[in-house]
Amino acid sequence: MDVKNSHVISDVPDLGAVYVTESVLGVISAIAALEVDGVFAMAGGITPDMVTKTSMKKLAKSVHVDVDGNQVSISVVVVIKMNENIIKISKKVQDKVKQTVENMTCLEVVNVDVNIASVGE
Repeated sequence: MDVKNSHVISDVPDLGAVYVTESVLGVISAIAALEVDGVFAMAGGITPDMVTKTSMKKLAKSVHVDVDGNQVSISVVVVIKMNENIIKISKKVQDKVKQTVENMTCLEVVNVDVNIASVGE
């Protein structure tokens, strides 16, 4: 397979391989982060209500993904809701992103950095 930034997540002899791109991992991570109560939006102002109306490429821009073999490091940039505890919400984002990416891809998420871009209401 010759897709840029594509990684094998499953390879079954006589059947074939399953590939996932870094951009797909970014979309998964962004949607997972937006599902956390206390997250107002992703960087760029993409709110949960806008997810179905925006391009996945735009959504993935608020996430940086590094894949090394079977291990993934993820950095998300979010806007936190006003009056929320940044540490508690960030921990929930880390847990949700890690769990979702691992469940969907069987890759090991070794790091999830949460960058707070702003606060929204």
